[in-house]
Amino acid sequence: MAKKIFITGGAGFIGSAVIKHLQRSNHELLVYDDLSFGNPQFINVGSNGFIKGNILDEELLKTSLLNFSPDYVIHLAAVHFIPYCNEHPFESANINIQGTLHVLNSCSKLKNLEKVFFASTAAVYPIFGEAIPETMAPSPSDIYGLSKLAGEELCKKFHGETNIPTIICRFFNAFGPNETNPHLIPAIQQQVMSGDRIIKLGNTEPKRDFIHTYDMARAVEMLLQQFKEGIDIFNLGQGIEYSVLDVLGAFEKALGEKLTIEIEPARVRKTDRLHLLADISKLTKATGWRPSIGLDAGIKTLISHETAGAA
Repeated sequence: MAKKIFITGGAGFIGSAVIKHLQRSNHELLVYDDLSFGNPQFINVGSNGFIKGNILDEELLKTSLLNFSPDYVIHLAAVHFIPYCNEHPFESANINIQGTLHVLNSCSKLKNLEKVFFASTAAVYPIFGEAIPETMAPSPSDIYGLSKLAGEELCKKFHGETNIPTIICRFFNAFGPNETNPHLIPAIQQQVMSGDRIIKLGNTEPKRDFIHTYDMARAVEMLLQQFKEGIDIFNLGQGIEYSVLDVLGAFEKALGEKLTIEIEPARVRKTDRLHLLADISKLTKATGWRPSIGLDAGIKTLISHETAGAA
């Protein structure tokens, strides 16, 4: 059944994948994004389906939500890139915490709201060498994780006051088209598509759970469709941990060429967790969702997409 869905940050990296997926089900969408990280060219919603606005602008946000009167609200808007968050702690915390409070306060005024979806992060978890379940006690080590954990607490307060079903989804490492931050995969992709075969990187020891944004979009819709009551937390990853060499190998397979790593000191993070792996059994059991795009297939589509765009 088609729903009216309001999406903050919908013109961004993950948001654009969610929008594209939801449009296939003919939902009525309204995207709210200040375009600080997003791009209107990433989405095709028309002028009536887009409002340029910041979640710190409480009046515009509240008016937009009240006028649209959505069934679902998906809150994706945030400052995500951890190095940027650490360099701009006040800005990041203000948007991620105060902005989330504005979203939830506005949601509490809606008469027809059925569910709220809040995009949290695996950065709320402590450093751990095995698959992390949702039951693990949070212990964030950076501003981004701290700000998202505060957002989770605000969601709990919101649900306690409104009883509106609330989904907290902890995203692991997303990859796919329309990436707007210089994470590992887009950093390699940019160099490869520029013709480089000696790839400049920073930290090469960490392993990450990379999940394609198209798989993430499916999970978001399935959670919204199937989650019925209360408030709960779900991990969203692929359930597979990949090394930097695994990622480089996926690019080599897609290109059919050999790549070499060169460590560039400016790219090296002073602190970086070595492992991050999701236990996704709870999400799979709750919805039947399973990831369908592995690292090799996902990287191959990125390369072919770039090649097609240049043709």
